[in-house]
Amino acid sequence: MKVYRYKTSEPEGFREALAFDPVTIEGCLYVQIKESVNFVTSNIETIQKMSDKGLEHITYPPETLHEIIANAVLHRDYSIADDVHIRIFDNRVEVQSPGRLPAHVTVSNILNERFARNGAIVRMLNKFPDPPNKDVGEGLNTAFNAMQQIGLKVPVVKERENSVLVTIRHESLASPEEAIMDYLEKNATIKNKTAREITHIRQDYQVKRIFGRMIAAGMIEQVPGTVRNFTAYRKRTKPDES
Repeated sequence: MKVYRYKTSEPEGFREALAFDPVTIEGCLYVQIKESVNFVTSNIETIQKMSDKGLEHITYPPETLHEIIANAVLHRDYSIADDVHIRIFDNRVEVQSPGRLPAHVTVSNILNERFARNGAIVRMLNKFPDPPNKDVGEGLNTAFNAMQQIGLKVPVVKERENSVLVTIRHESLASPEEAIMDYLEKNATIKNKTAREITHIRQDYQVKRIFGRMIAAGMIEQVPGTVRNFTAYRKRTKPDES
């Protein structure tokens, strides 16, 4: 594992922005995962971001960092002579593992499909006390859900020519109202079920309240003739008369 800390938010890291020489973490895979997660976490805790309350230390869910780093170690292509690269930027963490996605797994279905390229490694590490993997195929789902729960955007997975890059950005999710209006920029109407999906809100009554506030603010209106489970909303088509 090779860990870099770039004091920049630029799209690419560069030598002048390095906070220290890249650190190599070696040892058995169990040790590599544990020490890498601890090292990355301790470095992230030093990063500050301006907010309404002044400078605040940024945080990422520990489950997200652990699951994505563990996934990179467990499922990388060991036929490629390269390290797992972890790059810590001011606004994101990048985890790059050697090799493309295995078998039928794609960027689109990675949260739903399961395939262990290194099945023996996965099984052996799962036998350790406090194993770094649960071996139930839910690691990335846990990582993504943890980001949403603290109001951050989910990680982005990209497949490159000979590697997979996961980017964990420290960017807030859009507010539910913003997400709904963005959806209505591209679609004529929206229903409660769709709104729950794009806002990551599980309860329909919570979305109903949001729709109610947006109607009162003159942002949207109910589509005439739609009721109960078929109720739909659209951008307001006439000026607010209030």
